[in-house]
Amino acid sequence: MARWCYRHRLVVLLIWVGAVFGLGFAGSAAGTDYANTFSLPNTDSTRAYDLMEKAFPQSAGDTDTVVWKVDEGSVRDESVRSRIEPKLAEIGKMAGVGEVTDPYADGAAGAAQISENGRIAYAQITFTEQANGVPKKTVEDVVDTAQSAERDGLQVELGGQAITRTQEPPTGIAEMVGILAAAVVLFLAFGSLFAMLLPLVVAIAALGTGLMTTSLLSHVTDVPEVAPLLGSLIGLGVGIDYALFIVTRHRRGILRGMKPEDSAVTALNTSGRAVLFAGGTVCIALAGMLVMNMRFLDGVVIATSLTVVLSVLAATTLLPALLGLLGMRVLSRRQRRRLAVTGPESAEASGLAARWSSYVERRPRSTAAMALLAMLILALPVLSIRLGATDQGNHQESTTTRQAYDLLAEGFGPGFNGPLQVVVAKGDANALVATIRTTEGVAQAAAAPPAQGITVIQVVPTTSPQSKATDQLIDRLRDEVIPASGAEAHVGGVTAIFKDFAAVTGDRLPYFVAAIISLGFLLLMVAFRSLIVPLTAALMNLIAAAASFGVLVAIFQWGWGTELLGIGKEGPITAFLPVIMLSLLFGLSMDYQVFLVSRMHEEWVHTKDNARAVRVGLAETSRVINCAALIMICVFSAFVLSGDMEGAMAGIGLAAAVALDAFILRTALVPAAMHLLGNSNWWLPAGLEKRLPHLAVEPKEEPEAAEPDRPAGSTSVVHGYVRDAEGAPVEGATVTLRSKGGRQLDRVTSLADGSYILSVPAPGAYLLAATAVSYGSRARQVTVEDGPLVYDVELTESSGSSESSEEEADAVN
Repeated sequence: MARWCYRHRLVVLLIWVGAVFGLGFAGSAAGTDYANTFSLPNTDSTRAYDLMEKAFPQSAGDTDTVVWKVDEGSVRDESVRSRIEPKLAEIGKMAGVGEVTDPYADGAAGAAQISENGRIAYAQITFTEQANGVPKKTVEDVVDTAQSAERDGLQVELGGQAITRTQEPPTGIAEMVGILAAAVVLFLAFGSLFAMLLPLVVAIAALGTGLMTTSLLSHVTDVPEVAPLLGSLIGLGVGIDYALFIVTRHRRGILRGMKPEDSAVTALNTSGRAVLFAGGTVCIALAGMLVMNMRFLDGVVIATSLTVVLSVLAATTLLPALLGLLGMRVLSRRQRRRLAVTGPESAEASGLAARWSSYVERRPRSTAAMALLAMLILALPVLSIRLGATDQGNHQESTTTRQAYDLLAEGFGPGFNGPLQVVVAKGDANALVATIRTTEGVAQAAAAPPAQGITVIQVVPTTSPQSKATDQLIDRLRDEVIPASGAEAHVGGVTAIFKDFAAVTGDRLPYFVAAIISLGFLLLMVAFRSLIVPLTAALMNLIAAAASFGVLVAIFQWGWGTELLGIGKEGPITAFLPVIMLSLLFGLSMDYQVFLVSRMHEEWVHTKDNARAVRVGLAETSRVINCAALIMICVFSAFVLSGDMEGAMAGIGLAAAVALDAFILRTALVPAAMHLLGNSNWWLPAGLEKRLPHLAVEPKEEPEAAEPDRPAGSTSVVHGYVRDAEGAPVEGATVTLRSKGGRQLDRVTSLADGSYILSVPAPGAYLLAATAVSYGSRARQVTVEDGPLVYDVELTESSGSSESSEEEADAVN
């Protein structure tokens, strides 16, 4: 397929352009119909909601609030009333506004909308549609009209879901910032404008089609408003990363002398297969949210999985077509000139990555201890995590919704912003009202006129909606007050719904974690034919999750830097966030684990030397893993600008998770642990080996053409280190393997850590020679038996004399 897309690139591009513009036009024409369905079956709040919907179907529109406060005097003063009443009347006549209830109306209802000290009052505006269905222009007109009544000493603020929409930054700001940051990282990594654009174009094409398809699906199924935001977040991250892996492999192939078409096909057949595997695991992890049996999460699964699938599709079809258009221009001008002058370059890892890999090999215990200690310290805050819901009290202090929230709390008590609704189906509602008024934690309670035999009691707690005391009041009403009254009643309202949501999430979360960890264990066991590698990965995923949630708690629950980051006031962690974050974290961790361990596994199969396998695998993959992680961190962190608290939480949480996973776990703790575990990393019982299916994550590349006098299809290897007399690695030493007759069989250059590996055609005796600038030459006879031979060479500074010996090295099988 890769070769077909490469050769028929114009056809592929036209199909993708048609899909993007076609879906964009359809999505724009149809609009969106997102629905936040937080109710859960078989919960008390859901029963209350169902009864209210049956008895009061007319209360379908969104209700928002206008709050005003005077510095001196009373809101009843004529100077205040004459400014406020005309504005409320003007709002009531606007198209899309159903009703306005103001405190200046006659009767007790109006009087109840004025605080006891007379300095704060509010009016309720009921729209004819829910918040997401009210035209933004209408909401802006309401805000402008209400706030035009302000003067010195008179403050007017507005709150509610519809009002919140006017504070949202322009659509796409977070995505644009993330893309620009990723572009900078890609340009620094590739040094080529065209190579930089490739992952961005692929990710944008996948994201655009994904978001438009999600908006169309919102008309046929329940998709929450936060779903497209999360889809954008994960879609940009994996879309850029998947393309990055493939483009990196393609560029490496060209630099090693392959033709662009052959390099693209090889890249898709190797890294492309890994992308398919990684994308599949992310989708499976996301689908694991269905285990929670929450309708709200179903729409999140649809949006996020759809963007991941389209990201994989774009990486495996659109990307090879773009590679065909660019040809050699995927390299920078400097790289093309160097390739023309000096010829293909070696693919051996060198530089900082190789030096770090050697350091981890030499000091695995201290490296593992420091990495583990850092992760445990970051994970400590997770012990105090509290799940709940954010509201307008968590908005930034400068927003009108936060100001309105604070004014209502000041004038009518902190519980006024999150009233409870006790829905009475049977029994004496008046007696229940009297009992509730005397209950600890209740500021006021009043019953509305019954409808169809249903009575709703409005209960205002003495504490805020996010307070633990409010949760305790809900439990007290359900477990003690209502059963003792003999009435059939249920406690509902937004606060009660989110409390039930958090409780159900907490109860089902262990099963969800067990499911995705078990799935990851099985996939890695099949891929790498090992029990220890998947077990290590499972433990690392748990450590990464704990540490990332610790960061989340410190920032959003403890308030360490919330105002500095511009994300409002601290509060509980959104109840559904752990499920979504764990799904995404599991999928992204699998990406990095597969990419890292697949290279280690390839080296292990070739040499049966665990130390070398871990060292080479880390040296050759850490740079691209860290680059991919840096891109994801930029993309995720940019979602702080989304204007949505849940989006900011998910962005910061995932950015922290990716940073910790890539920079501490995959480049330090995992390789250190694998060095300590030794050959047991690759142990799998013989009986299990026979029963497991074979799954090739990243097949071996086709062997390169054999050099003159070099055997094609060697049966073993000689490998080890070249060091000086002090034990320091010698980089750039030439190591040659010759037959007894003096014929050269293989020749390599030692890496930055001094390591080398030579191909051996068959068991027997050979001559191994090493030489380097400023060092003397050294030659030894080595005997290779059935398995690989580990042999270290020591070079000493001399005038260049050669020394040889008939000593024979011990064979290591």
